[in-house]
Amino acid sequence: MSGPEVRFQGVGVAPGIARGAVFIYHPDDEEPPKRRIDSSEIANEIARFETALIATRAQILEMQQRIAEAIGAKDASIFDAHLLVVEDRTLIDEVLRTLERNSFNVEFIFAEVANRYAHTLSQIDDPYLRERAFDIHDVTRRVLRNLSGRSPQTLASIASPYVIVAHNITPSDTATLNRQWVLAFATDVGSRTSHTAIMARSLNIPAVVGLGDMSSRLRPGDHVLLDGTNGLVIQNPTDETLWEYGEVEVRLEKVEQGLIGLRETASTTADGKHIILSANIELPDDVSSVVSAGAEGIGLYRTEFFFLNKTELPNEEEQFHAYRAVATGIAPQTVIIRTLDLGGDKFLSHSHLPTELNPFLGCRAIRFCLERPDIFKVQLRAILRASEIGNVRMMFPMISGVSELKQAKDVLEVCKTELRVEGVAFNEELEVGIMIEVPSAALVADSLAKEVDFFSIGTNDLIQYTIAVDRVNERIAHLYQPTHPAILRLIELTVSAAHANGIWVGVCGEMAGEISLTPLLLGLGVDELSASAGLVPRVKKAVQSLDISECLQLIEGIKGLNSATAILARCEEVARKHYPELLN
Repeated sequence: MSGPEVRFQGVGVAPGIARGAVFIYHPDDEEPPKRRIDSSEIANEIARFETALIATRAQILEMQQRIAEAIGAKDASIFDAHLLVVEDRTLIDEVLRTLERNSFNVEFIFAEVANRYAHTLSQIDDPYLRERAFDIHDVTRRVLRNLSGRSPQTLASIASPYVIVAHNITPSDTATLNRQWVLAFATDVGSRTSHTAIMARSLNIPAVVGLGDMSSRLRPGDHVLLDGTNGLVIQNPTDETLWEYGEVEVRLEKVEQGLIGLRETASTTADGKHIILSANIELPDDVSSVVSAGAEGIGLYRTEFFFLNKTELPNEEEQFHAYRAVATGIAPQTVIIRTLDLGGDKFLSHSHLPTELNPFLGCRAIRFCLERPDIFKVQLRAILRASEIGNVRMMFPMISGVSELKQAKDVLEVCKTELRVEGVAFNEELEVGIMIEVPSAALVADSLAKEVDFFSIGTNDLIQYTIAVDRVNERIAHLYQPTHPAILRLIELTVSAAHANGIWVGVCGEMAGEISLTPLLLGLGVDELSASAGLVPRVKKAVQSLDISECLQLIEGIKGLNSATAILARCEEVARKHYPELLN
């Protein structure tokens, strides 16, 4: 029997409505939720703990039996130590004492006590006791899964439709996600530019982030309704709520049907200026969504997702075939392949890189590649070989100045020379561009423009680095302001430098998909917009509804404003005047 309707308010980051059962994703290496409990709840927490221990013991015994039958009792005896952990009265009694003393939920208490025991054992100079520390870690994960009702499934193993609910979803999580079964995303943390938000918009899947502790309050299989436009997740929606949202869905469907008809039309403004409209992808399989969205090519291929969740680095052949498949799939339109942008929130599981205090300001993107030319050259050779098709462009991320750019170009020239010597074909006229996402790059854009064929403004990082706000930190999400006057000046400076040097400039950050900001970007003179494939039809409708003269008037009108909120209001006013049905 379902309970009463409960509403959780977060931040809507990908529009749409979804209904379905909940899949609670809680990776084993994630901290368990911490929740203060009343003294009246302690007895129930103890009962839950005892039930989880019994279930864990049964699971270990079953696994021990299966292994004994398959490969012999001797090998199955390795689980005897695991059984000792579940039956360890010293550990169990300490959990019960701490539970009554501190009054937090038992998941948090058990993890804290067990990890303390494991750490103590790991420091002892005795091989047997150090091994016991590993046993405790393994059993701890099993007990925590049983306490929360979770199965040891991963996102990759989902095989039926679910609303994914998690504390957070990392790039590594989604790199192997079986996307066809995802109805929606809902996470406790995150912002409009967090990876979950970007992924959801790319897949055209409704999503809400910043939901606080919701993942610890729902249970697997709970029925929810998710409103990605208004940032709402409703547990056990009533018949009245379902009826109301049914009416909303009918209205949204009418808008979507109107957008479908735009697929074969050009992204040209009402007064005749053509704006190149491209799409961003993360994996080769995403090409079909770009084509169906009616984009004019791929403005950003994030190659780092090809590297995540692999036991070893992809070799040159693997990369070549992946890049060639994308180029072939999108032909005759072009694809811009961005070289590795590792670091920040995207890490190789096998790189063994030292942990950095602030990875977004550390050895990421082009810095990582220049430090590891062995990895960089393999990718550059693969891209060059794929360029032989003729529709490939390439760009370097996070370039901060001319010296760094020249170093990257030098490595590229070495790769070209090697391929020529080997007699391997590639496009000698391959266009090379850079991402403008560091303020220093925007400030020296005039010098950089003389060295490349195009600019692509990565607004996510440009905003983050200019305003000094971690774009994935929901506590300061209100400070992340795309319409901050400083951001507009940097974009204007970049566009002016590009055009003065005869090269084009695009925007591939999330601003490109924000239709309330389309009038602003057109007024600033941007030549190309590259957004998540799911947003392309909306952006195309916005472009077709605007005229450049009015967009230029908007820029003139906001020059005297020093408030990001006031500038955004002016942009929304223009947008709502021309395409209100997309914003309601």
